Amino acid sequence: MAGLEIIFRTHSDIEASIVRGLLESHGIQSLTSSDVPHSVFPLAIDGLGEVRIAVRGSDAQDASRIIAAHQAAVSGGQVPLHLEFADLERRIGHWFRDRGLLEHALTHRSRAHEDASGGVIDNESLEFLGDSVLGLVVADLLFREFPRHDEGYKSKLKSALVSTSTLAALAEQLDLGAHLLLGRGEDRSGGRTKLALLADTYEAVIAALYLDGGLDVARAFLEREIRPKLDELRARGASGVRDHKSALQEWLQAHGHGLPDYEVVGEAGPDHEKRFEVGVRVGGETVAQASGRSKKAAEQAAAQSALARLRDAPSG
Repeated sequence: MAGLEIIFRTHSDIEASIVRGLLESHGIQSLTSSDVPHSVFPLAIDGLGEVRIAVRGSDAQDASRIIAAHQAAVSGGQVPLHLEFADLERRIGHWFRDRGLLEHALTHRSRAHEDASGGVIDNESLEFLGDSVLGLVVADLLFREFPRHDEGYKSKLKSALVSTSTLAALAEQLDLGAHLLLGRGEDRSGGRTKLALLADTYEAVIAALYLDGGLDVARAFLEREIRPKLDELRARGASGVRDHKSALQEWLQAHGHGLPDYEVVGEAGPDHEKRFEVGVRVGGETVAQASGRSKKAAEQAAAQSALARLRDAPSG
């Protein structure tokens, strides 16, 4: 847009998004520019630099009036950006010193792709870090809780605790879906309830906790979160932590079928964030497909889906 005039400055992408949406609802187009550097991890809020909103010079007076009227309508004369995080912080049990980290953890790549300024960073790097923090905390917990059990038993427990279904369920308990920052298309397609997306965001939140409060904060959060699931697995004993591939194989054999076949049918993403799509076939017919961060994880997810589908299928 020619003849632009900056009418609003902030240090928060969320605040900028709120103001742009407010202006758009009044028919005023705007553009953002930012000093945010492209880095693996977000900087502290005080170091983000400004996010600036500009409009046509002919719209500047009306835009400023609209923003001022909105500010006057809320408490303290300030657009209440981070109030929407207060409930989530209570659920998490941690008040972030740098709420920009939490904002970053909740930002899906679809939201970043829709931002023309390039100042919005998605949560995939945080997700990568959170996966490692999660693995460390769970492994350490199992090492301490099950000192006399063999590696195979602890590995099965760990797989159950860090699975997509477990993490998605924990995300739902926190109501993460309601707080996700999604692009319009992803939002319309039901992104707030997609299990893989919720699980990935949960890992990004773990990383945000680690960066904001350190390993002890992340550990306390995770041990509190996964304790009920761990107690459930402990009560069920070794038979309750069988992997999905073994369960599928046993079900097929019990019902007169041959062994399942697994095949990688697709790969996506950069090397450090690669996801594998695996299909499972029974008798030459593909029964289910699923994705995961490793071939083994994808096979487990595909076996779980196949077993559920076969059990629900009408007999005969």
